[in-house]
This record gives sequence, C-alpha cells and structure tokens, in this order.
Amino acid sequence: MKNSSITVLVDNESWITPYAMRLVDRLTAKGFDAAFCERIEAIRPGWINFMLGCTKLVAEEVLQKNRHNLVVHESRLPQGRGFAPMTWQILGGKNRIPVCLIEAVAAPDAGDIWIEDVIELKGNELCAEWRARQGDKTLEMCLRFVDRYDELTPHRQQGEPSWYPRRGPGDSRLDIDRPLREQFDLLRVVDNERYPAYFEIEGQVYTLQIHKAEG
Repeated sequence: MKNSSITVLVDNESWITPYAMRLVDRLTAKGFDAAFCERIEAIRPGWINFMLGCTKLVAEEVLQKNRHNLVVHESRLPQGRGFAPMTWQILGGKNRIPVCLIEAVAAPDAGDIWIEDVIELKGNELCAEWRARQGDKTLEMCLRFVDRYDELTPHRQQGEPSWYPRRGPGDSRLDIDRPLREQFDLLRVVDNERYPAYFEIEGQVYTLQIHKAEG
C-alpha cells in the first residue's frame, strides 16, 4: 500500500484541522502520498479517506473512490450514534469515553468497527482540554490503522442502536435557579467562542466564559 494515496478530509469541525494536518505530516513521513482536503467533492481516489469531524452523509459514489473510508466516533457503537457523542457522554457524567474507528457507509455511524479504544478523562477538563484528548486519540487510531493494517479484522456492530440528537444554541443555556455544581458538566462542554454558556434574567440574555484559574 506504500504507493497508494490517502486523503484526510475535514468538512465541518474546524477544531480538528490541526490534528488532521499533523496526520498528513505523519503519513507523508511514512512514505505515503497523503493530502489534506476541506471539500467532499475534492476527495481523491486512492486507498484511504479519513473523514474527520464530518457531520454530513457522503454519497455512495464518493465512498467508492477509496478502498476504505474511515470515521472516528466516540461511543460504544451501536449505542450513541448521531451527533456530538463525546459531549453528550460528558454531560452524562462519564469520564471513560469509548471510541471506535469505523468504516463509513451510506447509513450514519453504521459501518464495521476496525479499532476500539477509550479516552480517559479526570472530570475537570474544559472544552479545549478534552478536545485535545479527542484529537490526539483520533490521530493515534488513524496511524494505528495504517501501521497495523495487515493485522486488523473489522467486525460488525451488534445490538440495537441508540441516537444522540444534534446540539443547538439552546443546549448551552444555564438554569439560574439550579446550583452551579449541578451544571458544571455543561460548563465543561460549552465553547467560549462558538457556543458560550448563557442565562436569561427578565428578558435580557447574558453570556459567560469559563477558564481555569492559574496558580
């Protein structure tokens, strides 16, 4: 496979772009023809298409361009298909987050599982911190697939699926009548720039930013 091309696609979630670029650099250093791609229609034909941070379904004719189209999904599939699985699990109080490298198929998050792993959290990480753990694990699993390709055997998902819904601005709303401790996990998953925490009093909306204090 050394002469086969690899595409690394980031179609939506810009936070993962630095990890995707690092993956391209690591693959290039290993001797692969690796390229970064930001548009689905620009995917090259080749061996692997790593689809990172993508929230759109890809047409079958696009998937046929590559032997493997791979997605990293942070849940114990088929439980937790859908949107923002890591965010939803942090909100559910979990610090040990399952993660799968799966084959992309026409149905969302339904492909065979190639690699399973976990992301370990302490429970105090804010968005940028747990995103970094997520990005590092994504990079690690993609490289593991390439390095151990001849040893890996995929397996089908077993059981009935469950689904996480898409999150929207209203999901960052704080309840001013509830204790802050009860809402700490919500503060951990908000993004200070893109979807900050907010609350409303007497018709006026206020936004909050959260940072770890130094010292």
